[in-house]
Amino acid sequence: MSTLPNRGSGVTRMSVAINSNIRRILVVIAFACLATVMKGQSPAVADTPVTPILVELFTSEGCSSCPPADTFLQQLDDFQPVPGARLIVLSEHVDYWDHDGWKDPYSSAAFTERQQEYVRELGLQTAFTPQFVVDGTKQFGMDNSKQANDTLLKAGSETMVPVRIESAAIESGSPSVLRAHIDVDGTSEKHNADVFVAVALNQAESDVLRGENRGRRLTYVAVVQELKRIGKLEKGKHFSQDLNLKLNPGIALTNCRIIAFVQESGPGRVVGAALQKIAN
Repeated sequence: MSTLPNRGSGVTRMSVAINSNIRRILVVIAFACLATVMKGQSPAVADTPVTPILVELFTSEGCSSCPPADTFLQQLDDFQPVPGARLIVLSEHVDYWDHDGWKDPYSSAAFTERQQEYVRELGLQTAFTPQFVVDGTKQFGMDNSKQANDTLLKAGSETMVPVRIESAAIESGSPSVLRAHIDVDGTSEKHNADVFVAVALNQAESDVLRGENRGRRLTYVAVVQELKRIGKLEKGKHFSQDLNLKLNPGIALTNCRIIAFVQESGPGRVVGAALQKIAN
């Protein structure tokens, strides 16, 4: 785990250096812990509704502790180890490592700000990478596989509001436009919440030339390119809206997924989520 304050905060940077071999073992242990608990449990039937779990990873190419977390996020996305649940992952690259010898091409100040909001809401002392946030209310790092396991299993038992993404497609142009219809059944929800849409790359990779990960080829899943609040779900009501979102230049249109999620203000608890990959 590596901690780093926002620029200009005056707080001394703290970094816990973990041997690269140990970091790789932590990934294996974390995933094996999940697999062991799940062993012997029946997979969800195809027609059975599954519980969405939103897993956000705050990461950076400038952080030497982050590659194992990036790998773990890919494993969660690929293997879906929580029975009866659908893990919807987001890789959000913060920018406060960019001045440390290498600028992360996927980083954004908006993700740094979102992480800082979680720091305040979760009562943490400082931001750190890598950090996983599950459904907006629980967090863990790569140094505690039991906490990761317990957090994901508990999230899989929560009741969520139905979220649907319909007719999603990207129209190429200058700029390209994402069109979709977002529908949320909020009749059971007792609080107002914000509706967000994220556009993410299914897969991404980078050759790091400088900084703590110099010489490494890093790969990622669900790298967020756009994250936008599109409206508000009022308690006890439906939300239905056509989406026409202009995309930033350079997004690979055949390598995208769209994630819609509903989150109480704060940011607070995520009460629903959905994912759809774009096939153009």
